[in-house]
Amino acid sequence: MDIHDFDFHLPEELIAQVPLQDRTSSRLMVLDKKTGSISHESFRSIENYLQKGDCLVLNDTKVLPARLIGEKENTGAAIELLLLKQMDGDQWETLAKPAKRLKVGTTVVFGNGQLKAVCTAIGEQGSRIMEFTYEGIFYELLDQLGDMPLPPYIKEKLNDRDRYQTVFAKERGSAAAPTAGLHFTDELLETLKRKGVNIAFITLHVGLGTFRPVSVDSIEEHDMHSEYYQLSEETAQTLNAVRSSGGKIVTVGTTSTRTLETIADSTGLFQASSGWTNIFIYPGYTFKAVDALLTNFHLPKSTLIMLVSALAGQDQTLAAYEEAVKEKYRFFSFGDAMLIK
Repeated sequence: MDIHDFDFHLPEELIAQVPLQDRTSSRLMVLDKKTGSISHESFRSIENYLQKGDCLVLNDTKVLPARLIGEKENTGAAIELLLLKQMDGDQWETLAKPAKRLKVGTTVVFGNGQLKAVCTAIGEQGSRIMEFTYEGIFYELLDQLGDMPLPPYIKEKLNDRDRYQTVFAKERGSAAAPTAGLHFTDELLETLKRKGVNIAFITLHVGLGTFRPVSVDSIEEHDMHSEYYQLSEETAQTLNAVRSSGGKIVTVGTTSTRTLETIADSTGLFQASSGWTNIFIYPGYTFKAVDALLTNFHLPKSTLIMLVSALAGQDQTLAAYEEAVKEKYRFFSFGDAMLIK
């Protein structure tokens, strides 16, 4: 399949720059994957599409304030690091800007020297392996010195860093938010529970590879990044019970979808599991675990729109995106939502 098969025209003004004040006030497009029919709703109406016995699967990863701005120890030249994933001990894979200034052996200082990092190796696709030294607790220093790693298409400053965090964020480790989950409030989740909808959590730590452009024309040649996932025994039992009783498994976001499709066996059943996944879902893929997907609107030619196309059908997905542009839906991280049922 060709990458250009997943292209569409997106006016720049439709890229949401700031979150709405009320998380649930986004719009919701509902796409029926069997018929291709589209309806336009408010996000609060999501409860009308979830029934007693269904299971809503949420990614409880927590975004780190992973953007650090420091300076080279000897020259004072500015260096920006974006933490991607923790490796052994205090070693992290990072993206550096400008990367050409950061050679092996170079030390970068942050704050008043509370945090230092030395480049120990050059990793895949130009990433830098940095080993940090500090006194105290690393994550407390990161909270103090780091900024939220907003995607590059968001130009506005985020005044409240919690708005780039889901209300159920728990497990630290992401370099980006699982943005479909940003629409939920504690009150909405309680409403769904009272209705009899099961709420289950998985963890997938989102890496920047999710947002890296596909650099090959033939998507089958794309090298998918790896991300760490975890599924508990409690969640496995909940999902299996829902499956056996005929309820629907509804994933919130492509991260939850990729995790479940990685773990499910050929019959769609689950066992507690953790590890690394580089699953790449695009049209032609047969879903084992997921019945419906709640997601945001994604970048043209991205692996994310390819996943959506695999579930909803390529032609129907692009038709829905054309409709979203026509109806001026807000796109990407702080944008509106789409339910594929």
